[in-house]
Amino acid sequence: MNKFPDLPPLWMLGFICLSWVGAMLLPARLNIALLSIVGWGLFAVGLVLIGWSAFWFWRRNTTIEPHHVPKTLIVEGPYQLSRNPIYLGMATILAGVIVWLGQLLCLALVPLFIMVMNRRFIIPEEATLRATFGDEAEIYLQATRRWL
Repeated sequence: MNKFPDLPPLWMLGFICLSWVGAMLLPARLNIALLSIVGWGLFAVGLVLIGWSAFWFWRRNTTIEPHHVPKTLIVEGPYQLSRNPIYLGMATILAGVIVWLGQLLCLALVPLFIMVMNRRFIIPEEATLRATFGDEAEIYLQATRRWL
């Protein structure tokens, strides 16, 4: 597992694969046109949120990779609403895929995905922010919600 690239998009893809397997194996799959529209809408919202968030990393010239130390603390744009808009976007994409697949029982994977992101990435990232930016990071972390 040491050589496994521990990156959030790979975790998201893994959860999407789990939801697809669940949609194929579990009973009571819904085939409603509205679910398809809602699913694609959630997927699009997630992509926009990720793109908007990534733009701020580029604009502030800092790393977007979760295991690297950032050069600057981003508190603008989507980071005013959530400390983790990229992870929120990924969770929204996952929810969109599940809704599109029509297997609403698989929505239980979304909170599980959030738990994995919290444990593997967010808690260590917050510790890095505190160590790197001190009081500035603490003020931001206290003022802004982790997810929404």
